[in-house]
Order: sequence, then structure tokens, then C-alpha cells
Amino acid sequence: MISVTPKAIAEVKKIMAKDHPDGNGGLRVGVKGGGCSGLSYVLDFVKEPRADDKIMEFDGVKFFIDPKSAIYLNGTQLDFSDGLTGTGFNFVNPNAQRTCGCGSSFSV
Repeated sequence: MISVTPKAIAEVKKIMAKDHPDGNGGLRVGVKGGGCSGLSYVLDFVKEPRADDKIMEFDGVKFFIDPKSAIYLNGTQLDFSDGLTGTGFNFVNPNAQRTCGCGSSFSV
């Protein structure tokens, strides 16, 4: 469904160690309506998945994706950048036909 780069996994682990030191929970990856291109990506650290979430695990980190978001995220790669042009998570989505200038919203 999605792939996650080693750099993104390392960043998620770092954040979770600080915010969820008990090791429980995971990262919810989703899509919601909004943004300048129609859909926006959503990342949220949560304690547990919802009943209908798809659960993926990479290097011990759990990722939760709701069924509606899974349609838009299929084949997407989650990466993390800490370069001179900006720091943050990046989505490489083969389903996106158009993206906005900031890269945080897209349309299919």
C-alpha cells in the first residue's frame, strides 16, 4: 500500500520516543479534503488504530491508514527531508495528477 524510507522511519522513531516513550501507538497517515489542490495529507501520532484501519509495520513502527485514505495513498512513499530547502515529511504519490506549490495538497 505505502512505503516508508529509512530516513522517515528514523524520524518517526525519534518523535515517538519523545512523545510516546511507552512504545505504544503509531503514526496515522491519511488524506482529508482541503488544501489548494483539493486533498491534503494528514499525519498524526495516535495511541491505537481504529477498528477499520489498515495496519502496516516498518522496522518496528506501526502506520495506521483508514480505508478511504488508502485509495488515495496506494503506492505512495513517505520520506523525510532535512535539507536546506526545508525540513519535514514528504509524500511521493503516483496517484497525484496535480499538486500545489507547497507540496502539501494534491488532486487525483
